[in-house]
Amino acid sequence: MSSRAPLWRALAAFAIVAVSLLLALKLDAKLGLDLKGGTQIVLETRDSDRVKADAESTDRALNVLRGRVDALGVAEPTLARSGDKRIIIELPGVQDPREAAKVIGQTAQLSFHEVLAVPEGDAKPGKGERIVEDEDGRPILIGKQLLDGNGVKNASAGQNQQSLGQWIVNIDFNKDGSSGWKQLVADACANPAAGQRIAILLDNDTISSPAVQPDLCTSGGGSQTQITGDFTSETSKDLAALIKGGALPVPVEVIEQRTVGPTLGKVAIDASIEAAIIGIVLTGLFIMFVYRLVGLLATIALGTYALIAYGLLVWLGATLTLPGLAGFVLAIGLAIDANVLVFERAREEYAERRSAGLSPALTTGFNKAWSAILDSNVTTLLAAALLFFFASGPVKGFGVTLSIGVVASMISALVVARVLCEWAMRRSFVRDRPAISGLAGTGRIRKWLTESGPDLMKRSGTWIIITLVVAVVSVGGIAIRGLNLGVEFTGGRLLEYSTSKSVNAEDARVAVSDAGFTQAVVQSSSGEDGRENISVRLDNITNDEAVEIENALAGVAGDVEKERDELIGPSLGKELRDKALIAFAIAVAAQMLYLAWRFRWTYAAAAVLSMSSVVLTVVGVFAWWGKPIDGVFLAAVLSIIGLAVNDTIVVFDRIREHTRENRKRPLRDVVNEAILQTIPRTINTGLGAMFILAALAVLGGDSLTDFAIALLIGLSVGILSTIFTASALAVVLEERFPHDPDAAPKKVIDPYASVDDGRNTTGAVV
Repeated sequence: MSSRAPLWRALAAFAIVAVSLLLALKLDAKLGLDLKGGTQIVLETRDSDRVKADAESTDRALNVLRGRVDALGVAEPTLARSGDKRIIIELPGVQDPREAAKVIGQTAQLSFHEVLAVPEGDAKPGKGERIVEDEDGRPILIGKQLLDGNGVKNASAGQNQQSLGQWIVNIDFNKDGSSGWKQLVADACANPAAGQRIAILLDNDTISSPAVQPDLCTSGGGSQTQITGDFTSETSKDLAALIKGGALPVPVEVIEQRTVGPTLGKVAIDASIEAAIIGIVLTGLFIMFVYRLVGLLATIALGTYALIAYGLLVWLGATLTLPGLAGFVLAIGLAIDANVLVFERAREEYAERRSAGLSPALTTGFNKAWSAILDSNVTTLLAAALLFFFASGPVKGFGVTLSIGVVASMISALVVARVLCEWAMRRSFVRDRPAISGLAGTGRIRKWLTESGPDLMKRSGTWIIITLVVAVVSVGGIAIRGLNLGVEFTGGRLLEYSTSKSVNAEDARVAVSDAGFTQAVVQSSSGEDGRENISVRLDNITNDEAVEIENALAGVAGDVEKERDELIGPSLGKELRDKALIAFAIAVAAQMLYLAWRFRWTYAAAAVLSMSSVVLTVVGVFAWWGKPIDGVFLAAVLSIIGLAVNDTIVVFDRIREHTRENRKRPLRDVVNEAILQTIPRTINTGLGAMFILAALAVLGGDSLTDFAIALLIGLSVGILSTIFTASALAVVLEERFPHDPDAAPKKVIDPYASVDDGRNTTGAVV
């Protein structure tokens, strides 16, 4: 093992990097619509009088809708069922959702009727009859339905062979539809007073009411027919798509619609790449300053993180979304955390056993840090999994990419960085000059903390009281100011435009109000390249009304370009709001159960209470500040849960180790010593992550700035809460409910407590 392990690890590291590079070169990332621009429409099926909305009927509706979408001519559309009753339709490049909604959103039955008459005055329809408007807005009296969309085999647009340039619609009927069509033709031909017309309705709206031609009356109809008229290429294709789409087996309702401009995604990608590069450079410089050579090697390994993460993304075929970019950037901080844990442990080992050398100290550092690294990453993965199952839209992608990022960060930190660092520590140049390694000294701060650090646990009650005061202030903000819930949680429509000239919010508000939307909430913000952004939030409105708002803004702001358009139905908003609360409750329960299993229920309760206070503080700050609480904020909160527990686990892991080794010492002394020993790691990791988040906050644009700010607040408060609140609560609970390990059933509390510490009796490297 001692001679083969480094070689095996080196080969594994090389293989991982090589395969990741190959995948990155061969496969392209699948971008979400929020990055490449386009429209996403989410439909929900409803029960009808004859058919229940379930997975089977939704699949049939999906097949009908696929035919309609294909007729739109959109490049690479995506249709998929979500759950039993929802259909997600993605239309890349579509910026005006009106046409798509007009064709796709026709929700009821396609039906064919005889036109009985053109009513005059107050004519009353008889039994089975009704008056509707034809495609030109004129009233017509129609009879009962004689044929529905199930009888249509195919419909296509084409040009009449006898009339050059005239567009027509060709219809093919199946066996069942042919008989109904013959009956319609016969009835219409027998009614010249009404113009021998047939009305085709979809969702109770007339889409065509053509007259039957004399030759068709002579032949009596058949399995094919043509509709002629004043068609253009576009209108004939639209009509063919509606007829070909046929009857949906169940009605559908648009519950969510998102449109993203073509430039917003490119700007977000560029900004995230810049933030990642700047964050890696700043973090790399920082850890090189603190950890010297091993810090440099860890930075090199960190560079492979992006390659490994991207390779995993394209290999899994996951969709990269805007919040997902933030997930990748955030995972950089997790990779640094693992390296900092290892290096701090290695410094301690080298300080205790200098004669053993640098290499055994580093190996022991990796082995002893493994438990804390595993626990902290598991808790982050739990939060990411909750995002995937309970979030929707782009935020769901954040859960996927955060999970990929966590796995990639562990590989880069524990495999690639380990190979590089172990190789360097075995070089005679480094062995003879341990000062350059970065592991030979524990640092002035650690020395001061160890020798004369403060007794933090002496005032545990004070820290708990301060935490309660902060919680009261946060609750006060929520109660007094309220939460500015985004449209995802309340329902409604959010429109965001970039303008070519500066315009203040008041002028924009007046323009929107004059257009008839007096209840709209209008805000302005700075956009990219000196452009102004105007956002308009209001209740559910139609796509045509959204265009009216855009035209009104253009009147005061010059050229207007749509950046974002989100429509969330009220029922979906309530559902997402409830899911957010459920996600938080499950996150708390899952974290507590895991920590109770890994530690003890007292430590689990302390960690969860501390983490909850951090989340409450962030929510309170956003409430006082009036910042939006939306899906991206939900991603930030669940990330904060993972990060806060991550920090606490590192401290508790050290407390557990010291408690096991110092059972006769007072608990508060042991806990205080463990806290002081982990403070350098907490500060170094926190600063590394803050560099990355600060770069994201500055460069990420409006879409990611609030996400980064929330995480910066959560990270800062989380560091303080880990040092003071979590440990203080653990001490109080342990003193109130003491644990006697000798009286408890014998079990291995820490499965990694017996790992090889990197040394054998001869001092050889393992």
